[in-house]
Amino acid sequence: MNRDQILAAPSMPPTCPSYPKGPFRFVNREYLIITYETDMEAVEAALPEPLEPIPGRTPGSAQVFFDWMKMPDSSGFGDYEEAGCGILATLDGEPVNYTAQMYLNDEPPIAGGREIWGFPKKYGEPRLRVIKDTLTGTLHYADELVAMGTMTYKTRSLDPGAVRATLTHKLNINLKLIPDVDGSPKIAQLVGYRMEDAVVHGAWEGEARLHLVPHVNCAVADFPVRRIVSARHQIIDFTLPYGKVLHDYCAEPRPARGGTHEITD
Repeated sequence: MNRDQILAAPSMPPTCPSYPKGPFRFVNREYLIITYETDMEAVEAALPEPLEPIPGRTPGSAQVFFDWMKMPDSSGFGDYEEAGCGILATLDGEPVNYTAQMYLNDEPPIAGGREIWGFPKKYGEPRLRVIKDTLTGTLHYADELVAMGTMTYKTRSLDPGAVRATLTHKLNINLKLIPDVDGSPKIAQLVGYRMEDAVVHGAWEGEARLHLVPHVNCAVADFPVRRIVSARHQIIDFTLPYGKVLHDYCAEPRPARGGTHEITD
């Protein structure tokens, strides 16, 4: 391979890449999203500065979410399922979603998600399905059940236009960490992206419950459930574009919470 061929390769290995070049289109992507209150201390320990946690209604609480995603038609990635947790936060006063943990059952989106956007993806066995009258999400890690979420099935419809506006306007943030060959930090960035070209096929809210089991290598229970805030079931199409670097921890001093922050392209 010459230099031009090497630089043109979308991913490793260059003879049979793990994933192609993006952007990536997702069709009929189905979600179960349960938003809840957890301990503020646990959230502050997991949330990178300068992001600020959003307090809950209960004193000493912060707002987080757990979601399941079924992706039957994902360009470059195929057919797979995913589950994980995130933190509702702010950056310079703007509401954002911070991705804390993700577990899925397909190698291309694990590799691509980690290498491009810094998604904190690990291998797990999530599953989202309708069982009788209940939308049910489960997550197994190392053969053990670590999470189960349930929601009433299509009991209250939501406005598709309002859901689409939320999807495309809200900034999503990951912490991308990649070491150098000597093990020292090479890439340490806050990465931001917004969904594009979203189409909402349906969205519903309802009652929900969430059960999390402590596990040392799948630490979703580190955000214990204190109070369910809301639950949403939605089916959407959207394009996942490339992101932008919001902050480079290797190039600049770590920003403190409550300080100023400048977004760079």
